[in-house]
Formats: sequence, C-alpha cells, structure tokens
Amino acid sequence: MSDPTTLHAPPSRLPPPERISAATLREVLALGWRDYRRAPHFGLLFSAFYVLGGLVLYAIFAAAAAEWWFIPIAVGFPILAPFAATGLYEVSRQMERGESPRLGPVMACVLAQKDRQVPSMAMVILLAFMFWVFVAHTIFALFFGLQPITGSPWQMLMSQTGLTMLMIGTLIGGVMAAVFFALTVISLPLLLDREVDFISAMIASVACVSANPRVMALWAMMIALALFAGMLPAFLGLFVVLPVFGHATWHLYRRLMPQD
Repeated sequence: MSDPTTLHAPPSRLPPPERISAATLREVLALGWRDYRRAPHFGLLFSAFYVLGGLVLYAIFAAAAAEWWFIPIAVGFPILAPFAATGLYEVSRQMERGESPRLGPVMACVLAQKDRQVPSMAMVILLAFMFWVFVAHTIFALFFGLQPITGSPWQMLMSQTGLTMLMIGTLIGGVMAAVFFALTVISLPLLLDREVDFISAMIASVACVSANPRVMALWAMMIALALFAGMLPAFLGLFVVLPVFGHATWHLYRRLMPQD
C-alpha cells in the first residue's frame, strides 16, 4: 500500500473484488458508527462544509424567490457526498492502523491529494452534478416551460403535469444515479489508499458493483434514503449521516478490495 502523500510512487496492483453479503453492510455501518463516535469532531468538521453549502445555496435561491430551482440541486446534492467524505476516509484509515487521528496529519493528507488523482475524480463528480442539474432543468422546461410559475412548488408537483414530470425525471435520474454510483462507490477511498489513476479507480469500482449487484444496489438505496432524510431538517441531519456513511464507505472498500 502506498503512502498517500508520496508522489511518483509505483502503480499499485489492484486485486479482483471480493464477494460480500448484506451482513457486510450491517458490519461496515457498525464500524462507521464506531469511528464517528471515536472521533466525532472530524465528522462534524467535514460535514460542516456540506451543510453550510446547502444552506447558502438555498438562501441564494430563496432571496431570488426561486426556491423551485433549488429542488433539482437538492436531489443531486448527494452526488457530491463522496468528495466531501475524503477526509473521513483518512480518519478511518488512521484508526485502522491503530493510530489516534490528529487534525494536522489528516488535513496534510487531504491537501496532499491535490498532487495525485483525487482532483481528476473531483472534476468527474462536479461534471456529473452539473449535468444532472442541466437535465433536471431541461425536463422542467419541457413540462412547465410555457406555463407561468404560480403557487407553491408543491402544488405544481402534485398537479397532473407535475406528477408526470416526476415520473419521467425519476426514471432518467435513476439511470444516471446508477451509472454514477457504479463509477464512484469506492473510487475515492481507492485513490486515497493506493497509487492508481482515476480511470482505473472507476473501472475497479464498476467491477466491485458487477461482482455484487444486489448488495451494492441495497447499499445505494441506503445511502440515498439516509442522505435525503438527513437533508430534510435544514440539512442538519447530515452532521450524523455523512460521517457515519463516510467512515462506513472506507470499511466497505476494505471488504471489497482487501490489502495484499
């Protein structure tokens, strides 16, 4: 395993993905909760950027009386979660080594990623997020573009046109989310842990999903439901949801691609 702060290290050999079961998901969630309880300040710190970003975006749209346009952004917001959890992966990795995580070394590791493959992966994530917002706006324009926006957003959503739009948008968004999940579910912890390029990391991530399609589909649903539940109370639930699932993702990566 390579040191994440070491540049020009030789490429890592990637093992074939392991088979896992639903019991593995319960195990990694328990480990994620354990890591969060052992170092809650890291979870609160890294989650704060995510929570504050959501609140600032909502305030901007609310000030412009355009809360409606915040809905597709909120729906696509979980796309950014893997990148926001990078620091949490390092915390779990240090705990795994028997170390007591300290802010300085953790932040040094996170900052060192700028010279590795994480920025390239971050660009993929941001482009996927922007593409989803574009698609969501296009779908809205196709259904409501010629109608004046009157009443509350919920009234529009519950109308016949709104329900049809939701059905079509959910189908399209579901396909996009499945592809994105397969490409990124273990990409970032893999890039943090081993010396591989971001293309190889995405290929390895898809291989893990292909080897465990049902279990990974269950994991995707658990993440989506937990993140949406965490966003409902003014994003504040993400102070718990994001760290627990961030730490758990590290342990899931370890189960799928154990060390040599």
